[in-house]
Amino acid sequence: MQRWILRGAFILFIGALFAAVHFLAPPQHVPWKPVSLDRPIGWATGAQLDRLSSTPDYCRAALSQAGVEYAELDVENTNEHCSLAGAINLERSVTPYNAPVRTTCPLAAALYVWERDVLHPAAEKYFGHEISRIETYGTFSCRRMYNRASAPWSEHATANAIDVAGVTLADGSRVMVKDDWRADSPEGEFLEEIFKGGCRVFRVGLGPDYNAAHADHFHFDMGGGMTCR
Repeated sequence: MQRWILRGAFILFIGALFAAVHFLAPPQHVPWKPVSLDRPIGWATGAQLDRLSSTPDYCRAALSQAGVEYAELDVENTNEHCSLAGAINLERSVTPYNAPVRTTCPLAAALYVWERDVLHPAAEKYFGHEISRIETYGTFSCRRMYNRASAPWSEHATANAIDVAGVTLADGSRVMVKDDWRADSPEGEFLEEIFKGGCRVFRVGLGPDYNAAHADHFHFDMGGGMTCR
């Protein structure tokens, strides 16, 4: 009897805790709350964005609600491992890009959150300028990791990754990973902040400290892994 009483008390405690989190915690801290891209980044932002991978219509609705403009892409299958099926062309997020951004919907959603809550506040903090353009090395690329013949297929093969090389500020100056990473300067501090901030949004973040292949860019993706290095 005592065992059942303890079990019942435990169940009631868990139920009360669940209810308290559901009704009292800010929604960005609650994994099961509906996704809104306009909330501040919270403990559960990454988990909420993860859910968009399995709900394409929900993901597109979240983009539209946030004012992100995009166009559907025709399905393009280079081979059985490389495809733009379900991908979109990001036409207007928070910040212009130096090249077309063909991407999965979850990656587009993560980029929007990162731009708004990490990238622009950091630029204002360190430089007092807006960002006029994000410099990238692209998203979709039909290749294996590191272009090795026997390596796993890259997240770039399905447009689920982006390589960010740096930014151009409103005054025309540029802050580039290749030149400014780990520099003892506002540029170096800015890059470190936007990389760490990206790791709160994207599932994977790889930078120059990871290996030589990432010496000139940050790799962010929404794949199945979870690492920040």
